Amino acid sequence: MKPLLRVVQSGDRYQVLCVTRHSARVFEGNRDALDELDPGTIPADIEAALGDQRSEPHQTVASYGSGTGGAGPMFHGHGSRKDVVDKDTERYFRAVDRAIIAQFSKPSGLPLVLAALPEHQPVFRSLTQNAALLEPGVEGNPESMSAEQLRDASWRAVEPQYLQRLAELSEAFTTSVAYQRATSDLAEAARAAFEGRVSHLIVEADRVRAGRIDAATGGIVDLPLDDPEVGDMLDDLAEAVLRTGGDVVVAPKERMPSESGLAAILRY
Repeated sequence: MKPLLRVVQSGDRYQVLCVTRHSARVFEGNRDALDELDPGTIPADIEAALGDQRSEPHQTVASYGSGTGGAGPMFHGHGSRKDVVDKDTERYFRAVDRAIIAQFSKPSGLPLVLAALPEHQPVFRSLTQNAALLEPGVEGNPESMSAEQLRDASWRAVEPQYLQRLAELSEAFTTSVAYQRATSDLAEAARAAFEGRVSHLIVEADRVRAGRIDAATGGIVDLPLDDPEVGDMLDDLAEAVLRTGGDVVVAPKERMPSESGLAAILRY
């Protein structure tokens, strides 16, 4: 299950909002892959968001005297084309922000990376109500980026938060060990998991512990690799923790706080 857990449960997962004045798209993924999501109710462009409510530039007559040769009053324009574009852009971004929060950020709880032109980054950030939005984002035209370029740039924005979370979990594990509220022993962790006592579990991504865990007792059974009933006990452990409402994070070997392939923090 560890490859699947790394996709759906690991702390390195994130979402990306790619927004311009002409489009809005949402992606979700991790360090290895990034997939586009169904936009749902997100307005695709300004026309979809504002319809016939788009602003129009206008002119007013100002009493600044007559034109050259007494040609009548001079006209002074208020509301330039740029002002109108900026106003409608802000209105569109607000509509996108509301839809992103309701449809993606609140349900998932994942961090959000903003991919937008440099001039659009401060505009969107000044009006967003989305607490999941990360700083910094990806500056550039997202419409001109390949999926791989977008993933690489987004991961650079997300990685510091991911590493901070792993560091905090590792520190919590080390502290909890001193109070006998954590373990890196597979047999002890398995018993605790089946009793619902594991709150957080970190498992090593590429580590395999051959055998199986008894579903009735939580006891571990070592088996040779050629046994037809052999499995990965770290997978079994992760599944047991998830079933009892615990949090599972799959981490690379160099980020593990123990040498056994697991680090379990106990509720009690």
